[in-house]
Amino acid sequence: MMRKFLFLAASLGLAAPLGAAPLSVRVVDAAGRPVRDAVVTLYPTGNAARAPRSGGRYTVSQKNIQFHPFLSIVPVGADVSFPNFDPTKHHVYSFSPAKRFELKLFARDQSRTVHFDKPGVVALGCNIHDQMSAFIVITDSVWTARTNGQGVASFPDAPNAPGRLTAWHPYLRAPGGTVQQGVAPGQRNASFAIRLRPPPAPMPMDY
Repeated sequence: MMRKFLFLAASLGLAAPLGAAPLSVRVVDAAGRPVRDAVVTLYPTGNAARAPRSGGRYTVSQKNIQFHPFLSIVPVGADVSFPNFDPTKHHVYSFSPAKRFELKLFARDQSRTVHFDKPGVVALGCNIHDQMSAFIVITDSVWTARTNGQGVASFPDAPNAPGRLTAWHPYLRAPGGTVQQGVAPGQRNASFAIRLRPPPAPMPMDY
């Protein structure tokens, strides 16, 4: 049966499966404490690389003068809507290279949608309320996950192939908020020790 599958894969121009090598990645801060909500991405080399299914619809809402969620992970080609549930108008924008856009004033129960067509990190803001901020990570790798409360991101179906790991966090002290390292075939564990700057102080609500 396996020989038949390999012959069919070859006839269709598909790569033969490399087999899974579960990979666990732990992210800690300079004091060794687990870092939650770091975005870890695995980029295998060669035929093992695989992009996530393009597109899909996602939501970043505005409620209580905040964006929800604070951090979103979406694939390249995603459409993200920005519904406003506040009794005041919002003016959502981003100056990020991955996607520059401006959604001019829109009121309660109105929504706008943005198409994200390039990988990268998009920082969101509101031109009316400076305390509002959020981030969208647009990924071009199917192996992208955020760390949990123990600072761990898991890839149970990671391919048994060499590659590159990146870790991003909005408060990471590094160019672009990103660090990286290599990963060897069959490697089961990896870790990042990162330095974080303090998050911005909350500002008074402005209705």
